[in-house]
Amino acid sequence: MARSSTRARGFSLIEVMIAVAIVGILAAIALPSYRHYVLRGNRTDAIKALTFYQQALERCYSQNFSYTGCAQIPAMPVATTDGYYSITMPTLTNTSYVLLATAANSQAADTQCTTFQVTQAGAQSAQDSTSNDQTQACWGGS
Repeated sequence: MARSSTRARGFSLIEVMIAVAIVGILAAIALPSYRHYVLRGNRTDAIKALTFYQQALERCYSQNFSYTGCAQIPAMPVATTDGYYSITMPTLTNTSYVLLATAANSQAADTQCTTFQVTQAGAQSAQDSTSNDQTQACWGGS
């Protein structure tokens, strides 16, 4: 039998391994960055929920001249719509309140914006996992 003078076409094992290594390196760089953007995007769940309950409390106050006894406010704690945060109300009096959103479930991996807080005066604050102030970054910064 005569040998064909043409070479077999295809990829060598070395070429395939180089391609796999390149894909692995790209994945190692891209996945943490993607995860960071997902966590950052999920922060809107806390802001949305805090704004919702803040507006409900203000409606109650405008009708009853008191923040207590509002039928629109459910018993706390309550999970946010998407479940990324837990909303609590550590302070509630006739003339003041504090709403607190704490990261829960998969969002607990977000160490930069662990808690969001808003008061009846509209004061907003946020803290990271080590209780450092992150208000600017979490409430609309980078």
